[in-house]
Amino acid sequence: MRIHYLKHVSFEGLGSMENMFIERGYDLSRTCMYEDQSLPSIHDIDALIIMGGPMGVNDDDSYPWLTLEKEFIESVIKLEVPVFGVCLGAQLIANVLGAQVTKNVHEEIGWFPVNRTKGLMDARVENLPTRFDALHWHGDTFDIPDGASNFLTSDGCANQGFAYGDSTLALQFHLEMLPSNVEAIYQECGSADKSGQYIHGLGEMLAPAEKYQEANNVLKNILETFVFQKMPQ
Repeated sequence: MRIHYLKHVSFEGLGSMENMFIERGYDLSRTCMYEDQSLPSIHDIDALIIMGGPMGVNDDDSYPWLTLEKEFIESVIKLEVPVFGVCLGAQLIANVLGAQVTKNVHEEIGWFPVNRTKGLMDARVENLPTRFDALHWHGDTFDIPDGASNFLTSDGCANQGFAYGDSTLALQFHLEMLPSNVEAIYQECGSADKSGQYIHGLGEMLAPAEKYQEANNVLKNILETFVFQKMPQ
């Protein structure tokens, strides 16, 4: 099985997902959008993972490859190939499905609880906790596209995740990050002077080691039901 992922910056990758894919024996490939690498044929992949990045979905003038990427994502979704977007990836999915992406009331950086709503009540969420901690790093938020099920929320951001159709999932938060990933992103994008109701410092993000394992377990359940079970057997 062939999993392809889109990477937007050198310092943000698959995190813990990479080992999950490798352990299952999947063929793993990527396009580094920031290096203007070519996108694959939509017919040559069995699942698409879209990672995060500091740019916005409408920054096409600064990042011309965003236009091609959005066209690619839309084509893959139409094929009903499993698509999983994280943070910027989730916002790109929302954008290609016709929803607005705007500044959130609060910037969220750090570990904060996410709550499941009744927006999705099928078998895909049976093993998903009703409340769990996730790592957040975003200033924008998405509206929910027409036809999508909004099923995750937090105190700092109303729309944290949606499912579209049977095989597309968008999550505003991060479950895949390892401490080394957080350190790398903080080095590039963090600021010790930044403060706010939903902003943690680097030490707070790294200290709760058990949170990373708990997030990893939630991610495994999500990938199993939203991605792995939807891929050709």
